[in-house]
Amino acid sequence: MPTYIPKVDAIERHWFVIDASGQVLGKVATKAASLLTGKTKPIYTPFLDTGDHVVVINADAVVLTGKKETDKVYRSHSGYLGGLKSRAAKDVRKERPLKIVEEAIRGMLPKTKLGRAMFLKLKVYAGAKHPHQAQKPQPLNL
Repeated sequence: MPTYIPKVDAIERHWFVIDASGQVLGKVATKAASLLTGKTKPIYTPFLDTGDHVVVINADAVVLTGKKETDKVYRSHSGYLGGLKSRAAKDVRKERPLKIVEEAIRGMLPKTKLGRAMFLKLKVYAGAKHPHQAQKPQPLNL
């Protein structure tokens, strides 16, 4: 029996809304990453983008457990000598609260062209409003 490989045109993509207010960052990120990769579908194929679109709202109210607010460090490098910048999670939350959720989800996706294509289906918003009502997203409870 040959292996079933779904056609790219025949893949149905749904829209889901995750409310992150009061939720732990890791739980929100794992659920969003599994939806983006398509691992919740029976037609999941590792080398195809079979995932759905995910909208995360209230990303500024996500919870970090333990002492991660002060001890977790976000690093970026400019590429030049001595160009390493380090910031604590509380500073990142003040400057750009969406980055915490985006980086957590991006870290759980494949580090390939396919992973970058999956990440484009993620939309993160700080407040409760989002402009994707026309797609009729389904609310997802964690």
